[in-house]
Parts: sequence; structure tokens; C-alpha cells
Amino acid sequence: MSDKTIIFLLMIIILALFLIVLYQRFVFNRGIQAKIKQINNKLEEISETDSDEKVMVFTDNPVLMKLGGQINRLLIERQKIRADFKREEISSKKMLANISHDIKTPLTVILGYLEIMRLNNSDDEMVKKVETKAKQVMNLINQFFTLAKLESGDTNINLCKININEVCRENVLEFYDILLQKEFEVDLYIPETSIFVQGDKDALQRILYNLLSNVIRYGIDGKYLGVFLRQDKNSVYIDVVDKGKGIEQEFISNVFDRLYTMEDSRNREIQGNGLGLTIAKNLAKSLGGDIFLSSIPNVKTTFTVKLKKINY
Repeated sequence: MSDKTIIFLLMIIILALFLIVLYQRFVFNRGIQAKIKQINNKLEEISETDSDEKVMVFTDNPVLMKLGGQINRLLIERQKIRADFKREEISSKKMLANISHDIKTPLTVILGYLEIMRLNNSDDEMVKKVETKAKQVMNLINQFFTLAKLESGDTNINLCKININEVCRENVLEFYDILLQKEFEVDLYIPETSIFVQGDKDALQRILYNLLSNVIRYGIDGKYLGVFLRQDKNSVYIDVVDKGKGIEQEFISNVFDRLYTMEDSRNREIQGNGLGLTIAKNLAKSLGGDIFLSSIPNVKTTFTVKLKKINY
């Protein structure tokens, strides 16, 4: 065999070995990328579902095994932080509920004495003003108490089959005199056929009371109230509509926050929703529903209550 032949064969062998190394490198890198992609997909799933799962890495690669271990340690730490935060949150809400309850007792006594003073001095305007302000404080404390109990899970919600037609009619009737006095135009659409929802009557009454009160207080410029009951296959919707000042798009996401207020720079009037809308939304969620808001200022503002429909 000539030298040229030997050199040619050696070059072929070297080239073959080089190609084998390149292929193994390609397969190795591809395998690593597949494992990293698998880890990434699992982390996205854990993040989106907010689950307590861990990342499982089936590999002989020591670097990937170490990476998986570090990720799982972080996930365990995250789980502990979330559990501690939840405990603290529940504890804070229960404490707020207890404080609200404790404040109500002496305030009730104060209101009693103010009422006696007003009865004995019927012409004393100062006493009347103090009593009015004390009642406002009591109302705010009652709302704090209700919200704190809702958020701490300490409210008894008895879910049962409710005729929502009747609940809507009753609540609008409660406001009839004040709507008439304030010269509101009222549109009411409640079907004759009964519609049933999963609900608690007291909770539904409170939701509608808060929404209707909100219209009278903040939608008075439009002098309009609309209440429309509609349904689809699985849900029932109550639209409470007004044509008042409304809410700018940028503030809509804040409306259901606790004690949210928005100041109107033109007349310096505080357009606050207090706790009423926050309570209404929490109650709706406790019934398996929700409340949504859409608003075109000075044209139309709609609060929509979504409830679970009962089809039997």
C-alpha cells in the first residue's frame, strides 16, 4: 500500500471521527435544550396555575440535576412565603373585624345619648349635626365590619335556589320614593318568566342595594336609572345603568378597591365609592359570580352583576 493511500485513509478516518464528534455534540446540545425547554414549560405552568408542584428533571447531566434542585428549593421557599402571607392576611382581616365590632359598642351608646339629647332639645341644631355625623361613622364602621368578615371568610353564605326576578323588583321598589322625589327616569326590564340563580337572598339584596344607592348618589346628574335582567345558557346578568358623570377608562380598574375615591377637579366634589362597591363585588364572588363595570362619562355607566344560573 502506497504512502498516498495510507494518508488518504487516515484523512478519511480523521474526518469520520470529527463528524462523529460533531454529531454527538449536536445530539448532546439538542438534548440539553429539550430538557431546558421542559423545565421552562413546567415553570410557566406552575406560575399560571399558581400550583405547588415541583420541577422533575430526568437526566444524567449533573449541571441540569443541580439546576433542577435549585429551582425546586426556590419553589419550596415561594410556597412557604405564600402560606405565611395568607396566614397573616387572614389574621389581619379577623383583627380588623374584631376592632370594628369593639368600636361599634361605645358608638352605639354615644348615639343613644345623642338621641336623648335631641329629643330633649329638639331645636338644638348642633346636637342634630353631631348625631348625623355619628350615624355616618357608624355606617362606615358597619361597612368595614362587613368587608372584614367577607375577606376573612367569616360570613355565612347559604347558597340556594333564588328567584332573581323577585329580588330585583323588591329592591327597585325600595328606592321608588327617593327616585320619584329626585325625578329619575326609570327603565325596568324584568321578564315575566321566573329566572333562578344560585345565591343567598341577603347577599343579593345587599349587592343590589349598594349598586342602586351608588346610582342615586353618583349618577344623579343623568336623572336616569335602568335595571335590566337577562340570561344566557349558564349565567344570569343584572345590568344597573345610569347616565351620570361616569368614570374615566383609566380609573375603572380601581373602582372596586377599598375606599377608592376620585376627585373631580372642576367642582372639587369627592366622587367616592367608599366600601359599598367593594362589598358588592366580594359578595358576588362568594356566590360564584362577579361584577363588571363599563362607562362612557356623561353618556352611560353600567354595573353588570353576573350570577350562576339554575336550569332546573
